[in-house]
Amino acid sequence: MSLLLAGLSAMCFGTALITAKCGLRRLNARAGAAISIPTATVLFVLATPFFLDTSQFVITAALLFALVGLFFPAIVTLLTFTSNDRLGPSVTGTISSTAPLFALLAAAVVLGEHIHARALFATCGVVAGVALLSWRAPSSKSPLLRSALVFPVAGAIVRGLAQAMAKAGLLLWPNPFAAGLIGYVVSSTTVIVADRAAGSRSPRNRQTVAWFAATGLLNGSAVLLMYIALNRAPVSLVAPVVATYPLVTVLLSAILLRDEPLNLRVVLGTLVTVAAVAYLVAG
Repeated sequence: MSLLLAGLSAMCFGTALITAKCGLRRLNARAGAAISIPTATVLFVLATPFFLDTSQFVITAALLFALVGLFFPAIVTLLTFTSNDRLGPSVTGTISSTAPLFALLAAAVVLGEHIHARALFATCGVVAGVALLSWRAPSSKSPLLRSALVFPVAGAIVRGLAQAMAKAGLLLWPNPFAAGLIGYVVSSTTVIVADRAAGSRSPRNRQTVAWFAATGLLNGSAVLLMYIALNRAPVSLVAPVVATYPLVTVLLSAILLRDEPLNLRVVLGTLVTVAAVAYLVAG
């Protein structure tokens, strides 16, 4: 069940990169994040009376969820949107797929989680498969584009650390919905303050708002599914499966945006990624 939830999370994350790319055609990353994250937060708040159980409330866990919310999804969304805008969804997805390497390292250091060799090999296989699947070097070798690589790299590091910290909170208070709710409330505050502090406001139309609202719903669903999976299984099992989301991005990009041809490299990358996940599942 945990692997299925992690797989559904990957599908949502992968699709969200496409909807975000559509929104970024007319709005910058900061303003887009100020739409997408609060949209998901509103749904979390509306669902609170039905899904939030405070019977096992632990203040330390709530503070951990709030700490995670300062960086994930707030900072990760800003970094991912900026990278998506400058480098495109394929390159962004490729580099972001290294997140489980940082997640496994954080899980070992912070949680004392034993990382089995099978999980490590599978993670490396996922990263290699996704890189082969979706890597497309920027057409320009300009320093501006090379410097833009810092955004997806930083996003991958923060995403990996966030998974380990969320797992630490879930060990104290096993409530994935609370983790998502608290994290998103803090993240919404962060991105709204950042957008207001920037001063100038970009024009918004209904279509652009709809794209970012859809992105928020997809990312919010992905985070909740990932937290439910983390509540049931170790980071070393969940993180590599969630990291397969660029596979969805590349396939949808080829079909909808026509940015990526379905050639032999894409097929081979898909097979390597699926094989790595199958190897992980078999263990």
